[in-house]
Amino acid sequence: MRIKTPKHQSAVAPTQAGKFHPRNRHQGRYDFPRLIQAEAALGNFVNVNAYGEQSIDFADSAAVKALNRALLNDNYGIQGWDIPSQNLCPPVPGRADYVHYLADLLAGSNNGVIPKSKMMQVLDIGTGANCIYPLIGYSEYGWDFVATDINAASLANAQTILDANPKLAKHITLRLQPSPAAIFKGVVRDNEWFDLTMCNPPFHASLAEASEGAQRKWQNLGKQDARDEAHSALNFGGQDAELWCEGGEQAFIKRMITESAQIPTRCFWFSTLVSKSATLPGIYEALKLVNVHEHKTIAMSQGQKQSRLVAWTFLNPVQQAGWRKLRW
Repeated sequence: MRIKTPKHQSAVAPTQAGKFHPRNRHQGRYDFPRLIQAEAALGNFVNVNAYGEQSIDFADSAAVKALNRALLNDNYGIQGWDIPSQNLCPPVPGRADYVHYLADLLAGSNNGVIPKSKMMQVLDIGTGANCIYPLIGYSEYGWDFVATDINAASLANAQTILDANPKLAKHITLRLQPSPAAIFKGVVRDNEWFDLTMCNPPFHASLAEASEGAQRKWQNLGKQDARDEAHSALNFGGQDAELWCEGGEQAFIKRMITESAQIPTRCFWFSTLVSKSATLPGIYEALKLVNVHEHKTIAMSQGQKQSRLVAWTFLNPVQQAGWRKLRW
């Protein structure tokens, strides 16, 4: 696939406001009759809203999980997807956008062509119980994945999903990160090279901050007080490591950048999602300190939500040419 990829170096590149990536399968409104055919249980949650349109209550965690199962089955052929009630439930369309923009990033380093070599390998940091990025990444582009997490129970659930999808299981390796303080160390092995790394880091700095964020989301959905709802923790819940860490996303990403400098030639593009624009100056300073060869910031927009990814590489043009020749 040949595409034209814009330059995004050291600045936020604009995207069409409120639109998914052009290759994202989840454009427009949900086709609920079709999705119910893929996941019959979704029909129990679909109602006609105040605008006369079919929808679900997005504050209902069971409804959101049923929608995710339907989307993954209908669009990617993924069977048996489920997560425990205490784990974070990812919005599938937004997660797919990150994958597609990373494909563009690779194409920008490969004369506009998205590499689909059998040697392609991606490292997903903090895959969680949902394993969403490897599932979409392999389904869309045939990339192999190593998916890591510090939580053994989350990886056990991810393995259950893979067991239900034997074709994907051959291409997705789950790996426990033995040290909660480490990111790459302990999971990147001596004989491994990755074309991409990706991460959706915990973005809150404390449990209190995470709770406030959940409260705002509930209010945006028309709920007066999340504390009055029996299931308030479920849809916007998640394990601690999924939602917050000491210092928030800035501290986590800075640590990721520092560790990436210890394996500079083992990966072509390191990357991470960045939730808060206020985090960017600190990230750029950290990238400067480790002397990356190049970094790019790519803006993403889904509805009212604004996000971005930051990617960096230590490889110079000669090294990049050698990488393309050997792996792509």
